Amino acid sequence: MSSIPVPSRRALLTGAAAALLSACSQPATASDARFATSPWRKVGDAEWKKRLSPAAYRVLREADTERAGTSPLNREKRKGTYVCAGCELPLFKSAWKYESGTGWPSFWQVMKPNIGTKRDLVLFIPRTEYHCARCGGHQGHVFDDGPEPTGLRYCNNGVALKFVPG
Repeated sequence: MSSIPVPSRRALLTGAAAALLSACSQPATASDARFATSPWRKVGDAEWKKRLSPAAYRVLREADTERAGTSPLNREKRKGTYVCAGCELPLFKSAWKYESGTGWPSFWQVMKPNIGTKRDLVLFIPRTEYHCARCGGHQGHVFDDGPEPTGLRYCNNGVALKFVPG
């Protein structure tokens, strides 16, 4: 009877770490390629810290998440456009916003050419992170529990957005 080799704990952990790093370093999406030479991609860390509030910096540049229910944009009902707080690239129309009950501004549609996506395994649960395609600023995550017609919920950090009425 042949025995099946059992991998060591170290081999299992090393393999798992390599798989996570590989998944987290997913290549940029096609929409990012449009903005690959954008001057916004060359803005340095010190300049971002000058341009953004500390909370916006943490979300846009470090992929942090603001506390649920803290964004004034949750209560925004006017017609207009939601743009990236980093570079003002339009991301959402107000007609696409809905109350998801999550405590974050949520949208069922996005201006697809203006975002990039990548797989996020930070919580060890695969999620799709989306970011501004022009400046690379982290916006939030997209889930498949949204309303029709798309069935998607773009769950956005309010500090990562600016609202432009009109």
